[in-house]
Amino acid sequence: MALQSFIEVEPDSHFPIQNLPYGVFKPEPASMARPGVAIGEYVLDLSEISKAGLFNGPILKDSDCFLQPNLNKFLSLGRPAWKEARDMLQKLLSSNEATLRDNANLRQKSLVPMGKVEMLLPMEIGDYTDFFSSMHHAKNCGTIFRGPANPVPANWFHLPIAYHGRASSVVISGTDIVRPRGQFAPSGNSPPPFGPSQKLDFELEMAAVVGPGNELGKPIDVNEAADHIFGVLLMNDWSARDIQAWEYVPLGPFLGKSFGTTLSPWIVTLDALEPFACDSPKQDPQPLPYLAEKISKNYDISLEVQIKPAGKEDSCVVTRSNFKYLNLLSLDASFFPLIVNSSCTDWGQLKETYKVA
Repeated sequence: MALQSFIEVEPDSHFPIQNLPYGVFKPEPASMARPGVAIGEYVLDLSEISKAGLFNGPILKDSDCFLQPNLNKFLSLGRPAWKEARDMLQKLLSSNEATLRDNANLRQKSLVPMGKVEMLLPMEIGDYTDFFSSMHHAKNCGTIFRGPANPVPANWFHLPIAYHGRASSVVISGTDIVRPRGQFAPSGNSPPPFGPSQKLDFELEMAAVVGPGNELGKPIDVNEAADHIFGVLLMNDWSARDIQAWEYVPLGPFLGKSFGTTLSPWIVTLDALEPFACDSPKQDPQPLPYLAEKISKNYDISLEVQIKPAGKEDSCVVTRSNFKYLNLLSLDASFFPLIVNSSCTDWGQLKETYKVA
């Protein structure tokens, strides 16, 4: 029998008990930020669950990780702690468990209607790397910047291609993005023009949240990488293509990519995605031994972008794709690890709407 929650969850809800994505929220404007998980139309306040002593497993029973204003401390504890927390939360929220279900006082304190909360960035981001992971994206971008003759650079087929971005410009979904100003390629002998970007671009991407890191100079084996990845979330890597095209030679993206990056508030864990695991795209040529995985898998996650013009009631779908098409050797899409959404029943139809000034 499928696991069911004592909380009523609509069949088409993005947040069934099988998902339980993590985020950080404020229940009231003047309150402190705290971690939570989404269940139905509610956010479960993990600080209240922790203060009630319900995280009583060997790793979390003496931890204050859920009393923090972000998820960083919890993420640093690694996969055993993540699994312990998920197992306990699914137990507490299940229909046949009385601990939370029959405790009216704790339910009132810990279950906050989602419509009343303010969602925040779920973690402090120390660094991020943006990877060029989709063959289709690589070809499209290469055609824009280098022409159709040789759009994909030779190194893309052999090693991860990426750049580091500006962590301080990462913002939560719903934050207004200001159109950047910069230089564009000159025409003829004229000086480069300066002004607001005329080619502001959005990018449907998936971000991976990295928990435990590694010591400087000690790489992580590719077969152990999943132990360091907490989960994934939607991301929009805004790009000013006209500024980028003029500045990116010879060192790569700079001001054309650093003015804003938008994240969904909810992180879907790899454990929640496990039922949707699938084979990865075949790599040709085969990866070098140090990049070869013993088990190579991806996730079947339907993705969608809608645009809602200003002053209009309805939005229109402009693209649909799937995470399973990414070549994770080149960990776009993209794939975007955040060093330290919305999710759906089949984690499909992920959508975001943005407003640009």
